Amino acid sequence: MTNDKPADNHSAVSVQVHALRKSFGDQEVLKNLDFEVKAGELFVIMGPSGSGKSVLLRHIIGLEPPDEGEILINGESIYAPEVIDKYRMAMVFQSGALLNSLTVGENVGLYLSEHRLKPQAEIDKLVAAALDSVGLKDTQDKLPSELSGGMKKRAAIARALIVEPQLILYDEPTSELDPLSAVVVSEEILKLHKRISVTSIVVTHDRDLAFDVADRIAVLVDGKLLAIGTVDEVKRNPNPTIQKFLHADFKNNQPN
Repeated sequence: MTNDKPADNHSAVSVQVHALRKSFGDQEVLKNLDFEVKAGELFVIMGPSGSGKSVLLRHIIGLEPPDEGEILINGESIYAPEVIDKYRMAMVFQSGALLNSLTVGENVGLYLSEHRLKPQAEIDKLVAAALDSVGLKDTQDKLPSELSGGMKKRAAIARALIVEPQLILYDEPTSELDPLSAVVVSEEILKLHKRISVTSIVVTHDRDLAFDVADRIAVLVDGKLLAIGTVDEVKRNPNPTIQKFLHADFKNNQPN
């Protein structure tokens, strides 16, 4: 389905990927990728495990340099000096990446606290509001070990919110979750996207997640983009490789 856009997209950013190639040793992982994510769009990169999705995500956020090609944010190369710091970007990692030695609240507010961007009292209020917005009210003082897998993923989303991002990247947000928790996390991603002005890129092999939240879907298989389109366009795509993936019998919570 096509989602309603946020009312105000002035702070959301566009992302352009041009002629992107990446190899590790003799293995070519990303093969001449070209696509654009529009400002304010919820764009899903979908494909089977090992297709290069997470490697692509690391390139988009600047954690991995390409062998060839470029990535632009609002038309500016992320590899140009200071550009990567010019835009507010956040990533929700596959594992959640919460620090077990910190409370949930300390995890969510860590970026603001470490960089001393706001007074602690204000950070505490922002943390409480972010957790409340993802259905985790009154969890600030809990440890990550006290949360379920789905709650950890939502806490990671709250941590991304704290920087008021213009771009959020999600790496397999429903992996290793039971079906009910996966649905809850999918709903949170969609509600968040509708509520704030943000561009969202979701990497997943979870077809239900992709079909439930995407404005558009890019199908990535073996490092190649096989199709880009709306949910209906991807479902109707006659490419046999795409149809095989769409109808494969595997659990949606398989790890990447």
